[in-house]
Amino acid sequence: MSSGFWEQVVADGLRVPAGRSLVELTEDLTRMLGDPNPDVRDGIAFPTMATWIDDGVYDDLLVGLGDGMCHGLDVGLGERDTDTVFRRSYSALILTECIDRSSKAILGGPDVVLRWGDRVMGWLAREQDLRGFVPGKGWAHAIAHGADALGALARSPYFGRLELTVILDVIADRLLTPTEEFFVCGEDDRLAFATMHLLRRDILGLDVLEPWIARLANGARGRGSVDRNPFLVAGNVQGYLRSLHLQLALSTGAHPSVRPDLLLVLMEQLRATNPGYFVTPRQH
Repeated sequence: MSSGFWEQVVADGLRVPAGRSLVELTEDLTRMLGDPNPDVRDGIAFPTMATWIDDGVYDDLLVGLGDGMCHGLDVGLGERDTDTVFRRSYSALILTECIDRSSKAILGGPDVVLRWGDRVMGWLAREQDLRGFVPGKGWAHAIAHGADALGALARSPYFGRLELTVILDVIADRLLTPTEEFFVCGEDDRLAFATMHLLRRDILGLDVLEPWIARLANGARGRGSVDRNPFLVAGNVQGYLRSLHLQLALSTGAHPSVRPDLLLVLMEQLRATNPGYFVTPRQH
């Protein structure tokens, strides 16, 4: 379909156009999710699909749509610095909408959401293209969009203690994996925000959270040879721990019951991993 067709859809308030089958429209939108042109991808495809999901347009097709997005996570997986990242990253973003809609409208059921969760977490662990913003092409943001999907999974009533613990492990594995990319486009904040959704479920206690924080903190100390910047991992982990502390301290609304103790654990580990900033000032 021509770009003019979709621009008119946007101009009409994203109403479903008459005279076209939803399947045909979805095939076109799915292709557009991977378009390197941000006006097509961010300006048309994503907002259109997200709006239709939220409005219930896809309710009868939601399972198939989500499964299709899972397929999109595999397109070009393993490549770096190529345009295939857009299809994978925006498939994860649409899956976020599908998961939330499944929970809100009670569609698909636990087996479907667990299947989607398995695919999302498997993809996020293996994603190699970690660019945030690509000049001339806009947001790639695989880590941030993956974090959004983890947040939707954490909100899902189908995810219990075991599944939420797996989400924590995926976050830690992703942060501790050696990388050539600093997370400088808010990825640490988005991962922390997903964690906040998990904490607000009030299912996991300090028996799980404290050793998990300790594992992360062990990777937050800059180590390495003269040939490799040690902060490629440590800096990303530090950013995440600081963001989680900030969000936990400043968040409004309902707080998880572990909040006071978890704040103390985070402060202890942040002091331990940044000892140079917490010494008694020298007298002059």
